[in-house]
Amino acid sequence: MRFAAVYVIIVGMFMTGWWTFILAIGQVPELETEPIRLAFHLAAEFLTAILLIVGGILLLRNSRRGTQLTLLALGMLLYTVIASPGYFGQQGQWPMVILFIVLLALAVGSVAAVLCPRPGKGNS
Repeated sequence: MRFAAVYVIIVGMFMTGWWTFILAIGQVPELETEPIRLAFHLAAEFLTAILLIVGGILLLRNSRRGTQLTLLALGMLLYTVIASPGYFGQQGQWPMVILFIVLLALAVGSVAAVLCPRPGKGNS
């Protein structure tokens, strides 16, 4: 379960950093073309990131709530890593599509690790 906790914390931090960075440098054309849709999208992304980070921290502390919150956050992340590659694929950004496929595989592995922890494998 430690893998899942570390994974969700890192992904949550990366999501927060990524969006903060690309918004700060003005690389989000949808701010002008689709501001309402983007606002809802950003709300979902930041909520997912926050829940991933908090869930991962609680999971590291062996909290039952951490397990529940992490599973909720991973469900949100699964939606994101399935839907987001379409945006990048449409733009021909195949390395980003591959990144999301890797993130999907790791998210599925994290769900399995949370649901079926293996005793004695560093799952504290």
